[in-house]
Amino acid sequence: MTHTQTLSNNIGVWPACKALGVSRAGYYRACKPSLFPEKKSVRPASPRALRSAEKQTVLDLLHSERFVDTAPQEIYATLLDEGKYHCSARTMYRILHENKEVRERRDQLRHPKYKKPELLATSPNRVWSWDITKLLGPRKWSYFYLYVILDIFSRYVVGWMVADRESAKLATRLIQETCEKQGIQQGQLTLHADRGSSMRSKAVAFLLADLGVTKTHSRPYTSDDNPFSESQFKTLKYRPGFPDRFGCIQDARAYSQSFFDWYNKEHRHSGIGLFTPEAVHYGQAEEIRKQRENVLLEAYEAHPERFVKKIPEPAPLPTAVWINLPKLEKSLEKYTN
Repeated sequence: MTHTQTLSNNIGVWPACKALGVSRAGYYRACKPSLFPEKKSVRPASPRALRSAEKQTVLDLLHSERFVDTAPQEIYATLLDEGKYHCSARTMYRILHENKEVRERRDQLRHPKYKKPELLATSPNRVWSWDITKLLGPRKWSYFYLYVILDIFSRYVVGWMVADRESAKLATRLIQETCEKQGIQQGQLTLHADRGSSMRSKAVAFLLADLGVTKTHSRPYTSDDNPFSESQFKTLKYRPGFPDRFGCIQDARAYSQSFFDWYNKEHRHSGIGLFTPEAVHYGQAEEIRKQRENVLLEAYEAHPERFVKKIPEPAPLPTAVWINLPKLEKSLEKYTN
């Protein structure tokens, strides 16, 4: 939402919301949350509920020296055996919970809460995604490892490598060479990856710190947090001619070279207006779009009856690409902090 605010100051609210895929109603709601106060329903107390004095009596009983180390169910049964009843065992637990005196006493492993990555790219070389996939080798249980670094805005593969193993050392070499080739400056780039061993290695972390590159990671077991690399691997492996197995590492490298040349220079990608990744990455798409526009205009002038609704237009150029677009229901404060 911060990016929407910044962009709206320059081009207006409606174009900014359209460019970033944000609802105008959601934008105004986030800017003025006080106009839409949340209604909190208050549950009325049951007429069967214990009164405050009765609850305090039960709490004092639970705190007593006799029962302080005894479970509520045992206290309940003991009092019944003595001909006394104050409340059910469940109500005893409820009273303890109201006073924040119920907790798990065993030491249990608790999984940390991982923050959902929310990354925005409005031009090339702002956010890259990288991953490693296995290519089947000549024998059973033999593999080659394909490292791919992808620009999420242009879908351009900025760097790739085929190796016989997964290694943090090889990953650092590829990342460093790719950053040098693309002329990445300090503070310019965010590099996103999943939580593989190479991605979270100290060698990669130290290199990115030296290069001034911000690193982010997907949440565990969440493939949606790295969708662009996953989609690119699917294009690779569903491409006609992709072999079941590669005879040697040289075969894998030769095939990858041919594939990435096609992918970057010839593949009209549906996610970027049917332009090639190379055209978007290197700023050639605007000229290509004008050419497409002229062709469609000529077609319309030749046969206007074939275009019922309006003059045909080519697909628009990409303006903003997100990894996990933020939910509009969140307050503005969350995005500005």
